[in-house]
Amino acid sequence: MSSLPIRVYGDPVLNTAASEVEEIDGRIAQLADLMIETMYAAPGVGLAANQIGVQKRLFVYDKGDGPVVVINPLIVESEGEWTYEEGCLSVPGLSWEITRPNAIHLKGYDLDGNEIEVETDEFEGRIFQHEMDHLNGVLLIERLDPDQRRAAKKLLRQRNVEIARSDPDGLHLLLGE
Repeated sequence: MSSLPIRVYGDPVLNTAASEVEEIDGRIAQLADLMIETMYAAPGVGLAANQIGVQKRLFVYDKGDGPVVVINPLIVESEGEWTYEEGCLSVPGLSWEITRPNAIHLKGYDLDGNEIEVETDEFEGRIFQHEMDHLNGVLLIERLDPDQRRAAKKLLRQRNVEIARSDPDGLHLLLGE
């Protein structure tokens, strides 16, 4: 197996909400394996399916205890507030202080179709919220204040122009070179 290209800012798939996984089968397990490999190769701590162009409500993560797959996740409760420097594989090389709820209660399913529930806070909770944003079509820069968002979009547009000049057919970007 090999890792897949991660979609980056400007790709419309990142701004579209993903649809529910209707059936947890071998194809979903293969997708999860590819996502885990891609997440590690990036390297990152989480990856939503739409970041590799698959519009399904599924994400993988590894906070240091091994990879976990969450299917059809839903945050049912959140509380508190925590600000932390946050980056994104779809906005490579950039990060910002982002304030999110500190504690969350997440429900979803594992690859065996078993319901899972996790109550967590701080770093793991932030991973869940970040990946849920992806599945809802919300990119990290939408969490910035208006001035930061304008500056970030200007920088990202400039970066895309530079890539277009140096990679007119898009092959280098696609192949991760």
